[in-house]
Amino acid sequence: MTTLVLASQSPARLQTLRNAGIEPTVIVSGVDESVLDGLEPRPLALGLAQLKARAVATRDDCPTDALVLGCDSVLELDGEPLGKPHTPDEATRRWQAMRGRSGVLVSGHALIDTATGREESAYATTTVHFADLSDEEIAAYVATGEPLQVAGAFTVDGLGGAFVTGIEGDHHNVVGVSLPLVRELVSSLGHSWTALWTRPDAHPTTQAPSR
Repeated sequence: MTTLVLASQSPARLQTLRNAGIEPTVIVSGVDESVLDGLEPRPLALGLAQLKARAVATRDDCPTDALVLGCDSVLELDGEPLGKPHTPDEATRRWQAMRGRSGVLVSGHALIDTATGREESAYATTTVHFADLSDEEIAAYVATGEPLQVAGAFTVDGLGGAFVTGIEGDHHNVVGVSLPLVRELVSSLGHSWTALWTRPDAHPTTQAPSR
């Protein structure tokens, strides 16, 4: 049975895959993301995803019959890529620039079949509309620490959800992994998405009752 390996330490990506019926093996890539500094948002997100997937796929502890998934996300605002702010001051500056506006969340995805060495990669984009936060709301949100370690300094599945007024595109992509896109990549490599399901209730033995 083919194993899905998630080359990311993101709890949100892991939970998204679990909710979709897949329990991946997590192997953190540990790559130096600064090597791609200077790229535009879309090639940056895609390049980082490829970097992570390739680093994990060649490790000794990576299964020999696995699909290795690397992901990386950035928020594109005014043509610039905004990753993790890391510091309160930077997170505050980001939100002062983002409030009342829209940005494009770009998530790069790279999938490697370790049995064949084949690789497929693509990025997904989702437009995110932000509420017009007050200075007090920004300060309170930054003080929680949540926005410091997430791309674009916001979440939709946490405290930041109240500050996102709408999205256009795949909701899961904003969390960090586009399930429809990953399914397409899995298929492109000759595998079945449903064969990756590991949750018992994802393989019903009887017909589900009608609604």
